[in-house]
Amino acid sequence: MNVLLIGGGGREHALAWKLKQSPLLGRLYCAPGNAGIEQVAECVALDVADHAAVVRFCKKNAIGLVVIGPEAPLVAGLADNLEASELKVFGPSLAAARLEGSKGFTKDLAAEYGIPTAAYRRFADASAAKAYAAGQRLPIVVKADGLAAGKGVVVAKTHAEAETAIDACFSGAFGSAGAEMVIEEFLEGEEASFFALTDGKTVLPLATAQDHKRALDGDRGPNTGGMGAYSPAPIMTPLLCARVMDEIVAPTVRAMRERGTPFKGVLYAGLMIEDGAPKLIEYNVRFGDPEAQALMLRLKSDLLPALLAVAEGNLAGLTLDWHDDAALCVVIATRGYPGAYAKGSEIRGLEAAGADPDVQIFHAGTKRDGARIVADGGRVLGVTARDRTILEAKARAYAAIEEIDWAGGFFRRDIGRRAAGA
Repeated sequence: MNVLLIGGGGREHALAWKLKQSPLLGRLYCAPGNAGIEQVAECVALDVADHAAVVRFCKKNAIGLVVIGPEAPLVAGLADNLEASELKVFGPSLAAARLEGSKGFTKDLAAEYGIPTAAYRRFADASAAKAYAAGQRLPIVVKADGLAAGKGVVVAKTHAEAETAIDACFSGAFGSAGAEMVIEEFLEGEEASFFALTDGKTVLPLATAQDHKRALDGDRGPNTGGMGAYSPAPIMTPLLCARVMDEIVAPTVRAMRERGTPFKGVLYAGLMIEDGAPKLIEYNVRFGDPEAQALMLRLKSDLLPALLAVAEGNLAGLTLDWHDDAALCVVIATRGYPGAYAKGSEIRGLEAAGADPDVQIFHAGTKRDGARIVADGGRVLGVTARDRTILEAKARAYAAIEEIDWAGGFFRRDIGRRAAGA
């Protein structure tokens, strides 16, 4: 079976690496890909915003399954256009992708179906938002309603910070994503990521993970798209996973089906755990990045049949096997990220860093410049290792990073610090 993978980040490199191992795979294409993905897939210059062009490519190259990695094409309705052309696709429809595309939509759904989440209000103008924020207990969370690449969230510790965040949102700092906003209570506890495949009816939970959103050690600095992750998340006990399924994920899948917009794809619940009870922070409608890097190293089963079963609505009865080992990913980003950063600096030592068979160097923002690999984005590499424990995987990943020669990059040195013994 020929597969087209949409995207060019670290998540897509991890998915491509895993898909390449499938005996069912014919040719693997990726649009646009990156300097790492081109080692396992045929990267194609395809404008994924031109849905008609994507359909034509799929027809011409006998694509049996399209796997959509990032959220933006999903929120733009790419899955709808592919399915309308009788192509099989892994990823939700535009209507179902609103679970990530609009934070307000998800909060309203949670309120309607009794899904535990933070108290909130939605706003479409700055003055009303400021008046509400002024009367709330601090800290308070200010979120752009739409897609903002992980940067549209501010945890305001003062009312002045809240007002600044509100002004930034409505002044266009996040483009159309900030046309509306959600203000919600700050949840205390420990964050965790929970993933599940669903074909709109059956729900298959995947392994757990924990992300590190802040840019700097000790969970300081601005929010990013993710500076590292590990799997499994020790806080996610079997009992807690069952509660997440029963109280959060299953009701959401049922709600979307009852609304006539069934969700098909991978549902990623960002959670806050306090006193053993889970609350939903927000949903993503695709694999997490960098969580996917850790998950793919732990997945023992063939990924392709699982994604195909979701696309075909045949997930019932399918099971997945996982390595007992832990996996940990450390993101190396360009200095300045998540703010302004320079592109084009050369990265050396990647071959030496990846010499360990239990280490994979997943590329995100890279491109090839002749014989050189250069940085071409904010988050650039995901150095991912697998070992018996999180502590051992952590040591293996950081040992690999020592082999990388890139003066233009930075990384957190404490990924995995919240895990027991790490």
